[in-house]
Amino acid sequence: MVYDSHVDTPSELLRSRDISIDNKSGHVDFPKLRRGGVDGSFFALYTSAETAPDAATTHAMEMIAAVHDAIKKDGKARITVSPAQAAQNREEGIFSVFLGMENGSPIQESLSLLRLFHHLGVRYLTLTHNGDNAIADSAAQGNTWGGLSPFGREVVAQMNRLGMMVDISHASDATFFDCIRYSKAPIVATHSCCRSLCGHRRNLTDDMLRALAGNDGYVGINFYPFFLADDAKPYPGIGRIIEHIDHAVEICGIDHVGIGSDFDGIEVTPTGLDDVSALPLLFAEMKRRGYTQEQIDKISGGNLMDVLDRILKCSESV
Repeated sequence: MVYDSHVDTPSELLRSRDISIDNKSGHVDFPKLRRGGVDGSFFALYTSAETAPDAATTHAMEMIAAVHDAIKKDGKARITVSPAQAAQNREEGIFSVFLGMENGSPIQESLSLLRLFHHLGVRYLTLTHNGDNAIADSAAQGNTWGGLSPFGREVVAQMNRLGMMVDISHASDATFFDCIRYSKAPIVATHSCCRSLCGHRRNLTDDMLRALAGNDGYVGINFYPFFLADDAKPYPGIGRIIEHIDHAVEICGIDHVGIGSDFDGIEVTPTGLDDVSALPLLFAEMKRRGYTQEQIDKISGGNLMDVLDRILKCSESV
């Protein structure tokens, strides 16, 4: 099974990309996903940190509408909200489109809007993007709240009750550790890498990876060359992605690592992985390097489905 925890395709839908056909450019469309053996992906509803709150809410709603239109046109995809649904879709040959929201700006300062987006199918919230907001400090800025804001703590508690994944990719280190402290459910980093291999502020330190494992959470390794290597020219390839997977597995264990490609959200791709259809090359190389099929199945999507299942079960007791 293959499930990707982060692609930015909804933004491309608003730029009029038709993902029912095999596009000459771009990283993700339904034909490429199927050639790549992908069973499901989290489509991220991205809004810029510079977008005003009302405009951010409108933009997120427009992306949700565009995803529904794309699914209807394709005819073999479905909005999906649980691992059980995803498993059923897989049996039926239906692609599972999960929804995530990248940047909490669209919920403004309203738990009611958070609940509304959950009702519309959103199953994770990336708390920040490249700027602090009303919820938390970001990795790019990180000087407003010292971590989560008071409202951000309410957001985390509400997400726990709803069974939404708290995503700390793009969050500051202080926000990360606040989420570990305040969340009653596992937290996730849907598209991040390892800071010990590449010093970018967006990546996770070993202490953060250990805390994520202790929290029973998940990290999806990002494919962006500049998160993979400090000197990213020439662009690193499949082997460097596996090095980040290897390190994450070493620090936080085989049950907590997956893939969060960031396809359609990155301007350049690793050498040899031009788009999502090339994913089988990654898994073949992992096998060549000694990963068992069971281990590959965990990293290629099993762990993502498992952490979502754990978070949904936690919501029943919060």
